[in-house]
Amino acid sequence: MDITVLYGTESGNSELIAQDLADKLNEGEHSAEVVDLQDFDPADFTADRFYLVVCSTHGEGELPNTAQPFYERFAGFEGDLSGLRYAMFGLGDTFYEETYSQGSEIIDRRLAELGAERVGEYGRHDASSWDLPSDVALEWLPGVLEAAGA
Repeated sequence: MDITVLYGTESGNSELIAQDLADKLNEGEHSAEVVDLQDFDPADFTADRFYLVVCSTHGEGELPNTAQPFYERFAGFEGDLSGLRYAMFGLGDTFYEETYSQGSEIIDRRLAELGAERVGEYGRHDASSWDLPSDVALEWLPGVLEAAGA
């Protein structure tokens, strides 16, 4: 399966997770590439690929720095994403209960509005936990691949 791992980050954690996920995927039968959301054009979404989106939350439930230019384009994008399948992994801190993992949810809602289908469990890392973000993401990955039929 051809997979694009998109990430939006403020401090670099999402980028590290995205790279770890792609490395794991490329060890097996999949072909994965990593792309920073700021470098991705929503018009480039294609149903021929599966997308893993890794996105942190910044400030008071906002998108991180590198996801903002993407979302500005995505908010005005009017394409039909029916047939597009993706999985979502969000980062946040449950200490900020009302805004926990909202950065990823902003993108998730827009994908759903345009007809894309989220596959598998919504992955999340809580910065208040003792768990390492990449460990949580790598534990989440097999369930997503199974749900995607890969």
